[in-house]
Amino acid sequence: MIDAPIRLLIAASGTGGHLFPAIALAEKLPDYEIEWLGVPNRLETQLVPQQYPLNTIAVEGFQQGFGLSSLRILVRLISSILEVRRILKQGKFQGVFTTGGYIAGPAVIAARSLGLPVVFHESNALPGKVTRFFGPWCAAVALGFEVAAKYLPRAKNVYVGTPVRASFRGAALRQFLDQGIDTSLDLPIPDGVPLIIVFGGSQGAVGINKLVRQSAHAWFDAGAYVVHLTGEQDPEADSLKHSQYIALPFYNNMAALLRRANLAISRSGAGSLTELAVCGTPAILIPYPFAAEDHQTHNATVFTKAGAALAFKQSELTPEILQNQVLNLLRSPVELAKMAEKAKAIAIPDSADKLASLVREVVEI
Repeated sequence: MIDAPIRLLIAASGTGGHLFPAIALAEKLPDYEIEWLGVPNRLETQLVPQQYPLNTIAVEGFQQGFGLSSLRILVRLISSILEVRRILKQGKFQGVFTTGGYIAGPAVIAARSLGLPVVFHESNALPGKVTRFFGPWCAAVALGFEVAAKYLPRAKNVYVGTPVRASFRGAALRQFLDQGIDTSLDLPIPDGVPLIIVFGGSQGAVGINKLVRQSAHAWFDAGAYVVHLTGEQDPEADSLKHSQYIALPFYNNMAALLRRANLAISRSGAGSLTELAVCGTPAILIPYPFAAEDHQTHNATVFTKAGAALAFKQSELTPEILQNQVLNLLRSPVELAKMAEKAKAIAIPDSADKLASLVREVVEI
């Protein structure tokens, strides 16, 4: 008699930072039957249905204060918990994996009410409120940054790093095995010129975009090219024109682009930092100033302490400061090389394998 495959429900929703690690995990569990739990009208509705059945629930986070809107959210939360219980029972799932966010609460509560194990992945150096509250309820909390363990004293913490997309895993594996990598880009960038890549995560970063456009002409004069991933929410995205400047809302082959870049200017979301690390890309980090509990600053601190990046508060960063910091680094190839090696040292190239092993250990008891 052939054993039925393990059935796992993955609760991951919203941004690439939540979705890409979960997709990377799912790809490492080909023998599992996986379904997804998400929220309507979020990124998962575009990325997931081609690969996995998608269940959606209506849930949102509590805002400051308590009023009629909070009561409405509470009612919706209870309804969501009951709906997830129904999905878990009807689907005969053996476990749940989540990457946090609003959707994690209903997923964890419903799973634990049915006696099902949960593995929670926390990618940030400062775990979110949801992780800190629900972490002790879970069979294991997988950490993207080792420092996060000190904020989760009652949880079973396992340091695995943060999984990245398949293209980055390939790049990281070839890099760490020193077999070389195809860094060809379908962009008009000459060989040998300094390349700066600017990106603000999956949503873009208008604040960074404005600083870069005000600073870039000095970099052009120094011979550098700039690939600027503006996101889709910047009304001035097409305002700068130069033969050494390429502005795109996004770019698919990020692994090759980061490997080719001499320097990145970036937000410090956990997903972006993981990609910088596996590609060994030195960076100037500008944490998103409105991130919950300023967690991007905590992420950036891991990289600055390791010597892999410089970090600046957006409120204190002027075009002149950014312009000069970039020029100083471009004129210091030895320093850039040191930063690249420090970035590589942070990376865990087999993070997806480690996380998959942890899930198997927990779910297949």
